[in-house]
Amino acid sequence: MVELNASELLKADKAYLIHPLYHPQDHGEPLIFVKGEGAILTDVKGRQFIDGLSGLWNVNVGHGRQELARAAEEQMRTLAYCSSYAGSSNVPAIQLAARLRELSYPSLNTVFLTSGGGEANESAFKTARFYWKAKGKPDKVKIIARQLAYHGVTLATMSATGIPAYWKMFEPRVPGFLHIPSPYPYRFEGTKEGESIGAAAARALEETILREGPETVAAFIAEPVQGAGGVIVPPDDYFPRIREICSKYDILFIADEVITGFGRTGRWFALMRWGVEPDILSFAKGITSGYLPLGGIMVSDIIREMILSVPYEDRWMHAYTYSGHPTCCAVALKNLEILEKEGLVGRAEQMGKRLLQGLQTLYELPGVGDVRGLGLMAAVELVADRGTKRPFDPALKVGRRVRREAQERGLFTRFIRDVLILAPPLVVTEEQVDRIVEILRESIQVGVPGRG
Repeated sequence: MVELNASELLKADKAYLIHPLYHPQDHGEPLIFVKGEGAILTDVKGRQFIDGLSGLWNVNVGHGRQELARAAEEQMRTLAYCSSYAGSSNVPAIQLAARLRELSYPSLNTVFLTSGGGEANESAFKTARFYWKAKGKPDKVKIIARQLAYHGVTLATMSATGIPAYWKMFEPRVPGFLHIPSPYPYRFEGTKEGESIGAAAARALEETILREGPETVAAFIAEPVQGAGGVIVPPDDYFPRIREICSKYDILFIADEVITGFGRTGRWFALMRWGVEPDILSFAKGITSGYLPLGGIMVSDIIREMILSVPYEDRWMHAYTYSGHPTCCAVALKNLEILEKEGLVGRAEQMGKRLLQGLQTLYELPGVGDVRGLGLMAAVELVADRGTKRPFDPALKVGRRVRREAQERGLFTRFIRDVLILAPPLVVTEEQVDRIVEILRESIQVGVPGRG
């Protein structure tokens, strides 16, 4: 094996790569990873880290799975790629669609495949508009999303994303995208007397539909648990009411399960927890555990019939070169087999409870305002004043400081504002979960100003 020179690699990285969300201030001393096994990453200097975010919410079955490497190799040797445009298909894509039909919601039986989550949500938006045009309602084009939502960073998905930092240097946004408040229990404002937070947040959707006119609104999109917005877990009464409102006003409900799908929250898909079915489901990330890029949408039988029944000149003219990529689909099939065979969906529920219980002990520390989570998605929100929920001055960069301390102690994860987010692989061990909590305790004690 050729010995890797860390300094030369770092020099080449800075010279030749532009990274996602790039600014040199965030890339002064990047970790260069060379190996992963289970929930552990190893960098070029030989240091080991618990992967606190499963790569980027996606390495559900853990790193170093030889079964997935073998599935890719076998498929590449047989048929690495072929077009899935109308008129041709391939075996792994057909088998994957059939498997997803078994795992997903009963009314969603048809699949379109993409390369990732952004493409999946783009496909969902276009399909919603297609559906209403095919039904003779061409004015139903608006998409309602939520504040702090993350749906991607292509122009349309960026416009649906409800985090202004993603807009600033790329505006103007695509017209027709609206935002309502998130069901953020820790910070939600605007409930009426006797009204729950879930009901109030859902009411914001109904009020927006009525203000805009139901005849102009195509769809509402929501993550069951908002990920990049800070792991926002909705109250239990929120999504059942959302489903009722969408049905009442003839609005399609798009569930963005790019992060929450394939076991992350302790269910195959997160809305199953609340007994709710969407009209369109977007997925990616965990379908291959990140080993190869793959995403897609599943559509309701009603939407499928519309796609099949329109005149030829009005056909569904939407496509990607890598839709139904046979190698990616073969890896996805093996990944789903692993998730089921090893009981990792149930394990996410079990380990998530252990993680959340451990994190709740951090309330003992000044500066910890809120601890929340569902399955193996969790967050710790740091505040300057617990009583008023006042955030820290952004200039203090508290989240960055705590993350740096955590990294020094062997935990690699992200922060959003001053919210530390966690989503370790579903194979994380009890000992690793407990170590995550221990590292965060030490890191908050040292990294929060005036608390050390």
